[in-house]
Amino acid sequence: MAELTVDGSIATTVARQPFASRRFALEIRQQMGWLPQAAILVVSLAIGMGISAAILVAAGVPANELLNEFVLQTLFDKQSLMAVLFQAAPMILVGIAASMSFRARFWNLGLEGQMIWGAIGATAISFFDLGPPALRLPLMLLMAIGLGLSWAVAPALLKLKLGVNEIISTLMLNYIAGYFLLHLVYGAWKDPKDSFPYSPQFRAFERLPEWFGNVSTAAIGLALIVAVLAWWFVGISRAGLYLRFVYANPRMAEAVGVPVRRMILSAVLVSGALSGIAGFVVVAGQEGRLTQAFYAGYGFSGILIAFLARNNPLAATVVAVLVAALFVAGRNLQVFYQIPFSMVQLIQAIVVICVASSDFFIRHRIRRVR
Repeated sequence: MAELTVDGSIATTVARQPFASRRFALEIRQQMGWLPQAAILVVSLAIGMGISAAILVAAGVPANELLNEFVLQTLFDKQSLMAVLFQAAPMILVGIAASMSFRARFWNLGLEGQMIWGAIGATAISFFDLGPPALRLPLMLLMAIGLGLSWAVAPALLKLKLGVNEIISTLMLNYIAGYFLLHLVYGAWKDPKDSFPYSPQFRAFERLPEWFGNVSTAAIGLALIVAVLAWWFVGISRAGLYLRFVYANPRMAEAVGVPVRRMILSAVLVSGALSGIAGFVVVAGQEGRLTQAFYAGYGFSGILIAFLARNNPLAATVVAVLVAALFVAGRNLQVFYQIPFSMVQLIQAIVVICVASSDFFIRHRIRRVR
């Protein structure tokens, strides 16, 4: 744009484009190093924690107590740390279970139903007094694996044989499993000594053993063993390599000779088995009996953990511990500051959304179009 200066000359300047009229384009990143990815994740977490802190302060929680409640009391107090590990064990299992099926592009939303059947199988061994006491716990684990796996067979076959959407079939199977559980705890398996809807208490040899003086260590130990095996399965074994082909491009994988259908079926069955183990861990570790709502929330948590961990078993373990810490911190706030449970859920959702949104900025970037 030409302008007349004070000495009479003509100067040409470049017109500045108003910000609102600038155009921006969204691009997919080809690759990003782990350090920038970690930085984006930390910033997202900080934003989520900042928003949550503002909400809590507005609700009456002293600002100087937030760090103490969320970090010091949750992670550095022995009792709270045990509670975090106690909560993390089934979350690790359902997170890895979701990761396994997602790696085969099978969207398994039936984690809770498979958990329920795993817990029912473990409880059946106890309820009908099957096997000697020394083998009772391994039998409960095997039955949980078998029933959890079996509950995943039908949606997998429906998907592979008839093309039925697995999101619908697995979701509907959750309702069937849930109502059958209610039928048991309100009916034939109800504890005759009590009026509440749960099965009789497991005996001592039917509970997860207390390693190092705390029952949570046995559950977390089992979950860590599963995590290492899952890491080996997806990272080192030939089946894991096949699964990466299937996830990248099923048609191309089939063209180069990968047994796509068999790999999908295997991944879904492993996912169901791991969900069954999660049900076993909850009833034989946390609850000590079959209860009517022991599974609530684990399905959503498993999907979330798998998403944040990008279907990596070791990353899912770390994410599950962080999510468990968030749950424990929320419960502490509820007890000590009378924060309503709905606000605890709101805080958890805000933090999770902020962390989940970091994945968008890791995979995409915004570029100005000139």
